[in-house]
Amino acid sequence: MHRDSLAAPVRFSTGIARPRTPLPAGACDCHVHVYDSSFPAAAGARLLPPDASVHDYRALQKRIGTTRTVLVTPSTYGTDNRCMLEALASLGSDARGVAVIDGSESDAELQRLHAVGVRGVRLNLSLGVSGSVDLLRPLAHRIAPLGWHLQLLMAPDMLAMQGEVLRHLPVPVVFDHFGRIAPALAGRHPAHALLLDLLQADRAWIKLSGGYIVSEHHAMDDPALDALAAGYLCAAPQRVLWGSDWPHATASSGMQPMPDDARQIDRLADWAHQNGGPSALQRVLVDNPAALYGFAPLASS
Repeated sequence: MHRDSLAAPVRFSTGIARPRTPLPAGACDCHVHVYDSSFPAAAGARLLPPDASVHDYRALQKRIGTTRTVLVTPSTYGTDNRCMLEALASLGSDARGVAVIDGSESDAELQRLHAVGVRGVRLNLSLGVSGSVDLLRPLAHRIAPLGWHLQLLMAPDMLAMQGEVLRHLPVPVVFDHFGRIAPALAGRHPAHALLLDLLQADRAWIKLSGGYIVSEHHAMDDPALDALAAGYLCAAPQRVLWGSDWPHATASSGMQPMPDDARQIDRLADWAHQNGGPSALQRVLVDNPAALYGFAPLASS
């Protein structure tokens, strides 16, 4: 099949080909960051990537075919959400936000965040510069009245130790980057078993994002990712999301090669087709994000 190509690459994404699989209307990229050096980095931030703007991301959307976006405040800014919120305002009603808070915010501040599209809070215990596992319960109870979710990134050993806490939180939990489970740990580590239990109990969601981060070879084409993705899709297809992780801060920081986002879409399309059939891609990219983030129903044609 002929694949249309761009004249030049999109910033922070290799290749110029478009995905071979057209995406359904309302397809959502559930994990995106923006960076702007006019906002100061938090003290001790480990990732200090170059500026990556909404304008840059719009070009990626045109390439891969997504229209909805979930912006996540990156570890670079600690609990300063201003960069994410500025981008959220620019993207409008087709975007939602995931903020970083410390729990001391007033009710009025949380209501303000909700009004502009924030629907969750991230606790990054892997590359974060603030927060600790002791915040799991307080943050969850703080955001429960808003109907938000708690998004987590933590190492497998730490995750496995928090099983009882996670099973009884008053909010859904969202795990990004394949739950930080390396393919070699699938079926062998108690954290993977815990994730599957939470998914099947409708207590959690999983983002098929950052496959190149958990891959031993730092590559989306790593065949070892196939079984890991299939396990999540088969266990709880109604709880699986996808995210590009653009602009790939770990890659721009030299920790791995810059990925090809069209290839990321192709890999997702293969996983979905092989583990759920033609409707699976619609579910992962449209139906599931709409349910979690509260996107408006698509207008009928």
